Amino acid sequence: MVIDEPATATALAAGLNLTVDVVESLLADLQREYNGYTGNAPEADVASQTSTTNSTNTGNNNGNTTAPRGFELRNIAGGWRIYSRPEFAEIVGAFVLEGQTARLTQAALETLAVIAYRQPVSRARVSAIRGVNVDSVVRTLTQRGLIEDSGTDPESGAILYRTTSYFLERMGIGSVAELPQLSPHLPGLEGIEEFYDAGRM
Repeated sequence: MVIDEPATATALAAGLNLTVDVVESLLADLQREYNGYTGNAPEADVASQTSTTNSTNTGNNNGNTTAPRGFELRNIAGGWRIYSRPEFAEIVGAFVLEGQTARLTQAALETLAVIAYRQPVSRARVSAIRGVNVDSVVRTLTQRGLIEDSGTDPESGAILYRTTSYFLERMGIGSVAELPQLSPHLPGLEGIEEFYDAGRM
């Protein structure tokens, strides 16, 4: 609950002096338990839920199910971490943030989106896509830990940027491959070559 980044099964195994296989099995059991399932078979869970609904007992039934917890265990960004459940996010946020949020500006969101989908990418390339200078925005995103230096372009020597594991964590995904596909939201591909040519200028 208190670590700065998701804990890998390997790190947990080392800390607990257990094998990785055992730790991964225990994590899966915990994840299932926190979701309200304590039985071994899905069929038993369904039967137990039906039985519980039809009875006055709101606790577990024959040890098969319990009410879901207010938190859940997620495997994201290459590790495991405990989160509050999405349905309670507003309530938890009110206590943690006390009504104050540090939101990204529209410019920062747009720049972050370009980097996320085009990474690794240089500032010049991002500026060409957005049509404005993004130097200050890139600095802000770097300071917030959402993007990082990914080496240099072998041709131009420009610094390349990519998203960080913290970005994945905030997005609630395991890798950039899980980002939503853009193709359904794009217009026709007529003139795509001209677009790329303009970006290279």
